[in-house]
Order: sequence, then C-alpha cells, then structure tokens
Amino acid sequence: MPGDRFAGLLPSELVPLFDERFATSCTLFEEYVQRLALRVVRETGLGVAARDPGTPAAIAARAGLDATRMAGVVQWLLMTLALSGRATRVGDGQFHVPAALPELDPEEETRAQERQDPSALASYRMAAAVAALYPEVLRGTVSGEAALFAPERIGAWFEYFSNDNVIYAISNRLGAIALGRALPDDGGAILELGGGLGSGTIAALEHLDRAGRLAAVRSYRLTEIAPSFLRRAQRRLAGRFAGVPLVYGRLDMDRPFADAGIEAGSAALVYGVNTLHVARDLEFTLGEIRWALAPGGAIVLSECLRPFRERPIYVEFLFNLLEAFRAADRWRPEGGFLTPESWVAALEAGGFREARVFPDIARIREVCPAFVVAAITAVRA
Repeated sequence: MPGDRFAGLLPSELVPLFDERFATSCTLFEEYVQRLALRVVRETGLGVAARDPGTPAAIAARAGLDATRMAGVVQWLLMTLALSGRATRVGDGQFHVPAALPELDPEEETRAQERQDPSALASYRMAAAVAALYPEVLRGTVSGEAALFAPERIGAWFEYFSNDNVIYAISNRLGAIALGRALPDDGGAILELGGGLGSGTIAALEHLDRAGRLAAVRSYRLTEIAPSFLRRAQRRLAGRFAGVPLVYGRLDMDRPFADAGIEAGSAALVYGVNTLHVARDLEFTLGEIRWALAPGGAIVLSECLRPFRERPIYVEFLFNLLEAFRAADRWRPEGGFLTPESWVAALEAGGFREARVFPDIARIREVCPAFVVAAITAVRA
C-alpha cells in the first residue's frame, strides 16, 4: 500500500507515518503471514480434511484437531486462504479446499524485508515462533497462553512490542497523536490500560514532549495485568521524562477498577494500545473506564481494526491462539479485532459520545482494505 495513496484520505499530521517504508513492510509481512498460514494448513492436515466441504469444526475434527476449542482458529486460517483463492466458501459457514495446496517459502519474504527495512524483522521472528506453535495448540496438547508467553519467548515479545519495529510502532505513534489531540488544554491525569512493556507510554510522552505539552500531564498511571511486563516497563521508563509523575500498578480490566486503587472521576484521559479488544466483557470494561473518567473526560484507544467484519487481517495470526483474543461476542462475532462500526457502537452503548475513528477507516478501506490501524476516541457522556 504505497504511502502516497493516502495523501487525500489522511489528516496531514498522519501522512508522514504511512510512508513507503511502512507501506512496503506491511505488504511484505502480509504475504509472509499468508505463507505461514498456508504452511500451518498443510502441516496440520486441514487442507486434505477440507477437500470435502465442511464447517470449520467438522474440518478440524477430520484433521484430528481440537474441534471444540479451535474451530475459530481453523475458520480464520480457511478465511485467509480464501483471500488468495486457495479456499472457497460454499454456504452455511462451510469451506472447501479444491486442490492440493502449493508450497510457498515464507523466507523469500523475510529476505525481501531484510533488504527493504531490517527494523521490521522482529515481527517476522515473532510470527515464525507463533507459527511453530500452531499445530500443538490446534491439537489441544498445550494452551495458547502457556505456549505464547513461555519464559523463553518474552524476549521476542519485547522486540515485537517496540518502537524500533516499524510494523508495530505505527499503533503507538498514531495513538500518541490521538492522545495529544484529546488531552485537555489544561492537562490532567492519564490512566493507561494494558501498558505492556511500556513502548506505548514512551511514544505518547515523547509526542507530548515534542509538542511542548509534557507539563500538562499531571500524572501518568501505567497499568498492566502481567507482573513481568509491568516490571520491564518500569525499568524501561526509569529516569526518563523527568517531571512527569509516573505511577505503576497492576490492573485487571475485567474486574472493578477500584480493586486496583483507581478512584472515581480521577482521570482526564484513559488510554490503551491494542488492549481493549480482549476485554472479557467490553461493556463492563467501558463502564469501568467511564467511572474512572472525570466528567467530559476522553477515552483514546489505538487498535488494529478489521476493515470488514468477515475479512481476517494478517496481524491476527500472532494472537489467534489466545483464548481471550479469539472469543466471539456481540462486538466481534468472529473473534479477533473489531470493525470501526463495532467500536463506535460499543462506545455509544457504554455511555460515551462523539465516538470517532481516526483516521476514517470507512473511507480508506474502499481504496485499501489492508489499512488496519486507527485510534478510536470518545468523550464521557
């Protein structure tokens, strides 16, 4: 997706983010993930099992996989093959793989990426590690959570969730711009949910610093459910952003925020980067966010989005094995990331007004359906 394609669709402040370097890297990585998905389908026997049409659960059962818990992952894999014409939908939720699947070497894309921009290779390493886990998790011999977040893989996640990784950093940088736009002129307290390893926090505070608005941050509370991630984030931020009152704490967004010491109406802005889509009950979590916000306070969510409900996006490959990620609900019927329309509807149902998607994915997707990042903003009603 060449960067100049968006010049007339993006706000001017976002155009530099979506340059040729980023666009080409995304195109290469999308093809890389499609080839990994193809390999998973071949290695698990799904391709052979789908020679006769069937539902994802039926095809999974034929292949000897965990049809009860993994039907959603199988559906995602078959939908991804359908994007390249290697599988077809035949009605009533059934899929069919009409011919033997080709062997395509994913490492061709890795080598192309290395020539194009090595900074994105952290995404490739992470995707390759996840791909190797698919067969075992699909067979039900290990949980996705245990496999993906085993101690030996934390370092790879650290490299992936980094502002040095051009493919992932776009979420942090776009979110930082949206946060700067939403923070009141007189500033206030910021509460970040799911701060992970701290790269989103760094991008947000660096953006405010460049804009001369760092002093507007009266306090910044970085929260995260995983203690190991929270400790690493605290170490990364130690000694940076002098003058900003940084506070760290564990918070489970599926439980009352008061349990984490959050006070009602204490935040001027609640922020999250690729976090809220895995809330167990999005309406509950949005209610807690509304409770934590001062009257007129803002919510800013930087998220990967599905431009179209039934079109899987390549980023989902990394997270499909996580139960919380693939769990379907009213806002994401197929699991995975939400659509722009779902986010707006969820926020309005949760007591927010002026819900907007920045930039306007509904316009951009008609030109480029592979455009999958945006910030969703709204104000407490």
